[in-house]
Amino acid sequence: MRASGLDQARGRERGMLRRGADVPPPRGPRRPPTPPRPPRPPLVLRLGSPRRRINIGLIGMTFILSIFAGRLIQMQGLDSKVYEAAAVGQRQHVEEIPAKRGTITDVNGNALARTSEAREVSIDPSKVPADVRANVAAILARQLGKTVEEMTAKLSRTGSRYQLLARDVDPVVATRLLQARVPALSTKKTYRRDYPAGDLAGSLIGFVGDEGNGLGGMEQAKNTILAGRDGKQRVETGRDGLRIPMTSSERTAPVNGQDVRLTIDRDIQWAAQEAVAEQVRESGASSGAVIVMDVKTAQIIAMANAPELDLGNWRRAPASSYVNKAAADVFEPGSTNKVITAAAALEAKEVTPDTVFQVPDNIRCADRVLRDAHAHKPEAMTFRQAMAQSSNVATIMAARKVGSERLYAMLRAFGFGSTPAGGVPNAEAGLLPNYKNWSGSQSCTVAYGQGVSVTALQTASVYQTIANGGVRVDPQIVAGTTDASGRFVPAPAGRQTRVVSETTAKEITTMLETAVSAEGTGALAAIPGYRVAGKTGTADRYDAELGRYDGYTASFAGFAPADAPRLVVLSVLQNPKNGHFGGQLAAPVFKDVMTFAIKSRKIPPTGSDAPPVRTRAGQ
Repeated sequence: MRASGLDQARGRERGMLRRGADVPPPRGPRRPPTPPRPPRPPLVLRLGSPRRRINIGLIGMTFILSIFAGRLIQMQGLDSKVYEAAAVGQRQHVEEIPAKRGTITDVNGNALARTSEAREVSIDPSKVPADVRANVAAILARQLGKTVEEMTAKLSRTGSRYQLLARDVDPVVATRLLQARVPALSTKKTYRRDYPAGDLAGSLIGFVGDEGNGLGGMEQAKNTILAGRDGKQRVETGRDGLRIPMTSSERTAPVNGQDVRLTIDRDIQWAAQEAVAEQVRESGASSGAVIVMDVKTAQIIAMANAPELDLGNWRRAPASSYVNKAAADVFEPGSTNKVITAAAALEAKEVTPDTVFQVPDNIRCADRVLRDAHAHKPEAMTFRQAMAQSSNVATIMAARKVGSERLYAMLRAFGFGSTPAGGVPNAEAGLLPNYKNWSGSQSCTVAYGQGVSVTALQTASVYQTIANGGVRVDPQIVAGTTDASGRFVPAPAGRQTRVVSETTAKEITTMLETAVSAEGTGALAAIPGYRVAGKTGTADRYDAELGRYDGYTASFAGFAPADAPRLVVLSVLQNPKNGHFGGQLAAPVFKDVMTFAIKSRKIPPTGSDAPPVRTRAGQ
């Protein structure tokens, strides 16, 4: 069967060749088919020993737990105090409890500067929703007296957690804002400084800055006494800034400041300010000052300036108004200084009030020719008459008898060239060159008040010395203070110094009384019913800004009653434009202030008449 089949196949192949058909070449024997691969067995994870796995896990966990344990030991053991302190520091806050500043009063206890309760208003802008910000800004601006733009700008600082909105806010206003439920608003109890008298003695009183410290005048000079000592309170607060209930707190109570009582009399101070301010306006002067002083104690009853500092608006005032010009402004005194030359001549017994001088209207002094204020023919004058008529030439003649050294010593004895004691803030020493350095002409001009510089306070002190019988008392501005128990403690009396003899003082007084008579230059200072002694002054004014003399200083200094002196009044006008003589401009101010003061103090006339004296030569 197998051979037969093979033969048949070969027969078919031969038949095909005979027919001419394409026949593929013969192939070799067929390869047997590849048997299919058996399927791969599944991968089998060969796990280690369970004991080994457990041991490795335990080692890892032990290592991690040891790290945590070490950190816990460090935090709760080694560094526990550090973290405890840090936590306490985050919770606890120290708040200052402001002390109440003492009151400044006049001599009768009337408040010139006082402290009242106020609020400091602030806000957290980050907690004010944007949709209500405009409405909140409007409410704040209306209640606090600020502009809407300013409040909007503060509320827009959302990156800040604190914005101060206003200081010195009335507690009623602060309460209204809290009741309006303004978001994130907070208030803090503080104090504000009030000046109920406005500009009364403004530059003398001074003012207090935002930090609560005095920045001028008595507020600065007596700051330690007035300010007291702030207290402290330690409290615990949460993240929202609110105090945590039931937590401990430590509190140190504040020590309130003491009151300071001045020697100033409020009523006389007002009269002095009114009088000098009116004359400054009428004369076109750049400034003016008035000092009223008690003769026996040298207590300053009034110290007025024009223009004066309004303490209610001190931030808007020019810096020049912060200066108490009556104590700090330095000027050449002019003829009011002639009383010192007279005192030196009388003390040296070189002249008497009745000494006669042959007086021309000019005199040569070194390289200069010095003149009297008014031209006149050479005439015989008593020294008394020369003082009454304020003759420069006769004063130079008397000074030459004294000499520069003794005149310089007398100027020093009256306090020139040294800062006045007594506690007046910012009091200046003036300028008194040593006599060895005086020029040839200065040895003459100093005799009538040019070439030496003083303050109004120093000039008033000169006349207090003459009125007090030749005894100089350091000017006093503080009457006393209160102690911790509220008891008034009087200030010590001013130091007393004998400058000239009582006889010399009385002789000068009679000369000054003549100066206020009809024959003198100070007739406009006379007060009906009272005996008045005084002296006019008209000096060339040195302008530091221009670096040369420009304009005049007009002044008048005197006391009353002349025969039993109680009060000294000095008035000074700087750079007046409508007139410039002291007898014309300053004497009327003296009269107005002195008249008010003697009535306010209920000082009666002495009822005596001035003794007859020889005023003119040949009488």
